[in-house]
Amino acid sequence: MDSVLVFDVWGEYAHFRKYYTTTSPLTFSIPPRTAVCGLIAGVIGIDKDEYLKHFTKEKADITVRILAPVKKVRVVENLIDTKSALLMSRIKNRTQIRFEFLKDAKFRIYFRHTDPETYAMTLEFLKHHKCVYTPCLGLSEHIANFRFVGEMKCKKVDGNSDFVKIDSVIPIPNGSHIEIDFDRDGGEYFSETIPIEMEEDRTLREYVNVSFERKCASISAKVGRFWEIEGDERIIFL
Repeated sequence: MDSVLVFDVWGEYAHFRKYYTTTSPLTFSIPPRTAVCGLIAGVIGIDKDEYLKHFTKEKADITVRILAPVKKVRVVENLIDTKSALLMSRIKNRTQIRFEFLKDAKFRIYFRHTDPETYAMTLEFLKHHKCVYTPCLGLSEHIANFRFVGEMKCKKVDGNSDFVKIDSVIPIPNGSHIEIDFDRDGGEYFSETIPIEMEEDRTLREYVNVSFERKCASISAKVGRFWEIEGDERIIFL
C-alpha cells in the first residue's frame, strides 16, 4: 500500500488559460496537471525553467478533486506594454482584453512522487504551511492559500466492473470509453480536454479528456481501475 499527499488549495479568482484561445482568454474549469506541477514546484522552490523534468508522469502521480462549484465570470482588464517606456507612469498604450476567470475556486490535490527527497520535501512544506514562491492559481495575481489534509494510504483497485463513485475528475484516454451513470438527480456533467504533460520547452506533449460534475459531487462510473484513499475517497490519477 502506497502513500499519497493530500492538500486543499483555494483562491478568490483563478485562470488556467485554454491553449487554443488568444484575444479573449478562456479558462479551464479545473487546474490542468501541468498547472498543479507548477504549483507544487513553487511551494518547494524548484525553478520554473526546471520543474517540468521533475514532474513527468513517470515520476509523479497527480489528480484533482473539485471542492467548490465551478463558477466563471468575465472581467475586462487593461493590459499595458511594459517595454514601451522605462517608467510605468509614462506608459500610455493600453489594450482592453476580456478575461474569463474561475470565481471562488477550491480544489483538493492528490500527489505522490517516486523520488523520496522530493516527496519528503513536499510533505515538510505542506505540513508546516511553508512555501518558497507564493502559490497562485494560474496567474501570478491570483494568489492562493493551501491547507495540508494529510499523508494518506492509498490502494490500487484493478479489474472492477461495477459502477463506483469517483471523487476526483475522471480522465478518459484517447480512444477509450467510460460508462457514467447520468441518472443522479441534479448532476451537471461536463468534459474538457486538458494538457497533462509538456516538454521542457513548454510544447504540449500529451493531453486528455476529463469528465467532472460542476457542483463538486462524485461521479458514478465504470472505470475498471482506481485508487482508494483512507477516509473513503476514490480517485484516478491524471
